[in-house]
Amino acid sequence: MTQLEHIEAIEKRLWGAADTMRANSNYAINEYFLPVMGLVFLRHAYSRYLAVKDGIEANLPIRGVKTRALTKEDFSRQGDIFLQPRAQFDHLVALPDSEDRSKAIIEAMESIKGDYDNLHGVLPKSEYQELDNDILGQLLCTLNPDEMAKYNESLTQARDLLLPRLMNGEVAV
Repeated sequence: MTQLEHIEAIEKRLWGAADTMRANSNYAINEYFLPVMGLVFLRHAYSRYLAVKDGIEANLPIRGVKTRALTKEDFSRQGDIFLQPRAQFDHLVALPDSEDRSKAIIEAMESIKGDYDNLHGVLPKSEYQELDNDILGQLLCTLNPDEMAKYNESLTQARDLLLPRLMNGEVAV
């Protein structure tokens, strides 16, 4: 699959997520982009986290028989975001229907905000409380295919193409 095909496949998934949000929320057409883009941010941050995690772990110091735990600083040196386990996308996707997904997403955003002051007030949170738990589960699954994890550059390009259109209230055709 070419880079353009990856971008198109990811953009189609993003439109699907936006359409699900639009059809199942009380948000105006120009408001539902925030929660979708918040989940895209979590997906992208997690993909980047996974891309550098193994390399960082391979170089962690060992004391005795114990390897030092990963830290925020390890990822900052790589120019990436450290994610606490509760902010990792696979954790959110794996939540059972009995769990409050909006609460878990808000906790994930708060966790990231707690580690990175520059994201204070930027990450959406309260928007998820208005959404049905099943809809949030669908959105998380929509944004969790393999191509989203493997092709960060395609995700970034598709996101950058889609964001202005969502903000202007466009809908998928």
